[in-house]
Amino acid sequence: MIDLNPKTKKATFSLDKPDAKKVFLAGDFNKWDQKSHPMKKVKGVWMLSLDLKPGEYKFKYLVDGHWHNDPAAHKYVPSPYGGDDSIVVVTPDFKPSKK
Repeated sequence: MIDLNPKTKKATFSLDKPDAKKVFLAGDFNKWDQKSHPMKKVKGVWMLSLDLKPGEYKFKYLVDGHWHNDPAAHKYVPSPYGGDDSIVVVTPDFKPSKK
């Protein structure tokens, strides 16, 4: 799930995987670095807030070494490695975009 907050200008990513040991967020915003954005577990939900400029960003979650899409992504595009990549759309006013 992605929450865009117009007050803080932050995008908060969250993933409900209570049994996971480690979760990282990777995408266009960090050059798909698999270790630079570890997520923090809060009551069984993994979360991370980022400052993102307006635009569209491909991303995925790396959960215990396995890639996962966001089930509530704004949209999806084919991945060059097979399957799909999740997309977050950050608008200039930080309001959720229409799917």
